[in-house]
Amino acid sequence: MKRHPSGPIVIAAGGTGGHLFPGQALAQELRRRGRKIVLMTDERVQRFDKLFPEADIFEVPSATPSGGGLVGMVKAVPSIIAGIARSIAVLQRVKPAALIGFGGYPTLPPVAAAIVRGVPCCVHEQNAVLGRVNRLVAPHVHAVASTFEAPKFLKSRDASKLVLTGNPVRDAVIAQADRPYQAPQSNGLFHLLVFGGSQGARVMSDVVPGALALLPQEMRARLRVVQQARPEDIERVRGIYEEAGIAAELASFFDDMPERIAAAHLVIGRSGASTVSELSVIGRPAILVPLPHSLDNDQKANAEKFGSAGAGWMIEQKDFTEEMLSSRLQTLFNNPGELVAAAQAAKKMGQPQAVRELANLVEALGRGDYHPLRDRAAKNAAIESGSTNLNFAAGGA
Repeated sequence: MKRHPSGPIVIAAGGTGGHLFPGQALAQELRRRGRKIVLMTDERVQRFDKLFPEADIFEVPSATPSGGGLVGMVKAVPSIIAGIARSIAVLQRVKPAALIGFGGYPTLPPVAAAIVRGVPCCVHEQNAVLGRVNRLVAPHVHAVASTFEAPKFLKSRDASKLVLTGNPVRDAVIAQADRPYQAPQSNGLFHLLVFGGSQGARVMSDVVPGALALLPQEMRARLRVVQQARPEDIERVRGIYEEAGIAAELASFFDDMPERIAAAHLVIGRSGASTVSELSVIGRPAILVPLPHSLDNDQKANAEKFGSAGAGWMIEQKDFTEEMLSSRLQTLFNNPGELVAAAQAAKKMGQPQAVRELANLVEALGRGDYHPLRDRAAKNAAIESGSTNLNFAAGGA
């Protein structure tokens, strides 16, 4: 396929926030650079099209193998083939400079089409575990951008393609990055934020209100809770908080979540890649409860990285009980220094430059200027010299 270095950048991302938020962050950065954006995603795009207000959006058929095994794969094949055909037609029409996939089965058809058509292509892995689609296409793409230095399941044959960019976060997150953490005062209010990712999480509604109700009355009086809950859980959760005398703001969705994170003394949530990245850039301590049935336990791996850095505490869902959570919260209430240390550790993990690094990579691919070995050597030299200019040697903006 003929190169089109001035063409649009195609972002292929699935319909969940964990994949779309990094794509949104990249789109915002590329738009600042004057690039046109094309989004290719699945039928759930209607819920997220406001995240890409200036992009041309194309819905692409796809399917996630259900039930596991050969039967699930066979059932998914027709939709995947249709998605590849549709993606090839879109690429022929828009003539992109490059395409980047953010993982998940909805990105398989666009990435496969880019490989077939010879469009410069890379993928981005947000998690500490390389996802199944990214594993599948890694041998055929130009680069594998990553949040972590050594994602699990990256094969040695593909290791030379790894580019450590970090996980891009949205402008709204960057805007809160300089907001300092204020330690809770001994007799002051304690702001607690509870959420379960873009899809919500019933376990938060089942466990957190009861755990807070077990706290001593003095602690309950100091609490100010902001909690995301599924619509069907809100009234039940509200009733528990009212009976316990706990001030709480409840909603099924908050469109200002970065501000809510920045205002919190402590966050309780899942450990999806976007959540962990946003907590790190803003610098807030968290109790993380990994989704127990996520593919390849990627959320557990993310939470372990966060916890091992001293930024928070992982509790597996099987151990996430009202009694255990209440006990942990009482300890933190009485030891605010632990929260301050965790906030500082989280901040050290933050990668606010990730969106620029990823944009540099994608643009270099589009120009045909990306050379993995040369650019990695240049980047390592910049790090050793203490330079903050980590643009690719090819000349990223």
